[in-house]
Amino acid sequence: MSMKICVFCGSSMGNQMVYQHAAREVADFFVDNNISLIYGGAKVGLMKILADTLLDHHKEVIGIMPRMLVDKEVAHDGLSELIVVDTMAERKSKMEEFSDGFIALPGGYGTLDELSEILIYNQLRIHDKALGILNVNGYFDSLLAFFDHAVQEGFVRAEHRDSLIVSDNIKTLMEKIQAYRPVSIGKWIDDIKVESR
Repeated sequence: MSMKICVFCGSSMGNQMVYQHAAREVADFFVDNNISLIYGGAKVGLMKILADTLLDHHKEVIGIMPRMLVDKEVAHDGLSELIVVDTMAERKSKMEEFSDGFIALPGGYGTLDELSEILIYNQLRIHDKALGILNVNGYFDSLLAFFDHAVQEGFVRAEHRDSLIVSDNIKTLMEKIQAYRPVSIGKWIDDIKVESR
């Protein structure tokens, strides 16, 4: 049975070709390694590049999209399967249920929302599925700097920051995702109780 990886990424193409090239590289890696794609179901932006590349090689692509977006005619009509849900929250829930791990490519608010939810779920051990950020063209540098600042200021724990997998190379990122080990929840919960006394 092939691994299923959910990719969060932009419904826009971005202003530089490097983002489109990266989406194709990810898709090519999935093709070569028999990895199925779970994604937001759109036929626009980096999402379209990912889906089309895998579909051109007859690989499994499962899209998950809320009815409101299907009604706006942005759903990809050539997928292996399109799962239509009622809400954005249900979309994320289905993505989490069906996927073995997650990769964030460059994107906007939606991508940020999706990767934040996985970070929280991993922190609380709601699930133990790795999240990798493909840091194309330094796109996520400012976000990663914010996470480092949050550690420095005592609002994110160093072990949770360290458990976030980052690379600018898809092969390296996938190797790290497959080696992922979740952070134990007991110690940091005890620590925050102590500091709050």
